[in-house]
Amino acid sequence: MRRVNLLAWFVFMLGMIYFFLPLFSTFEFSLRMKKGVYSFEAYRVAFQDPGFYYNFGSSLLWAALTILCSILLVVPTAYWVHWRLPKARPIVEFVTLMPFVIPAVVLTFGLIRLYGGPPLILTATPIPLIAGYVVLSLPYMYRSVDAGLRAIDIRTLTEAALSLGAGWGTIITQVILPNIRVAILSGVFLTFAIVMGEYVFASLLGWPAFAYYLEEIGAMRAYTPQALSLVSFGITWSMMMLIQWIGRGTRGAEQVAAAH
Repeated sequence: MRRVNLLAWFVFMLGMIYFFLPLFSTFEFSLRMKKGVYSFEAYRVAFQDPGFYYNFGSSLLWAALTILCSILLVVPTAYWVHWRLPKARPIVEFVTLMPFVIPAVVLTFGLIRLYGGPPLILTATPIPLIAGYVVLSLPYMYRSVDAGLRAIDIRTLTEAALSLGAGWGTIITQVILPNIRVAILSGVFLTFAIVMGEYVFASLLGWPAFAYYLEEIGAMRAYTPQALSLVSFGITWSMMMLIQWIGRGTRGAEQVAAAH
């Protein structure tokens, strides 16, 4: 038993080294902007650049719009498939897997060809960009919501709500959504990470984005991109911890409600 525990700890420590050693190396490199001394000069230069706030704020806006559109599209669809169309589940799952098959470059040029000329010109608006992000995040958002719906009794909850006179809007917003909040938050986190790190759509469609900004300054500077990469990593981890904290609070509230 002790040998098994030692092996488990060895594998765990090996995984920690494999994960954190590149981060530590990147952090150490980002402190070398001033020759012969460690300093946070690269971070100061990064945060003083107006382009950082403009592009990072743009990516936050794209992420918020993508998350909103994904929730409005995926939650009612997944709920209806579970409630009324269980035989259509393989078809829906196949459709949600298509972004893994179609490269982002192909999808981007398809959007440009479709919406770059008459009768519907949308390339001057961020609509194709948001649509592309929604498609890219579809596999992750749908599977998160689908897992949440599988964990609850959709039929009993829906029939109980209908018997009390609730409408479909009330059922989805006040009955279904609170029960799958943690699953939705998981999909939200993955969608946020995808949008913040996606480069192809923003560069080809000509819209500002954080990943495009990193690539642009990476061609001109050596240390600032490393600092910004670590900042982006910290934001992503903060989002993950926030989701875990909210999920823990949700489970605690459910346990208290069940006890009462």
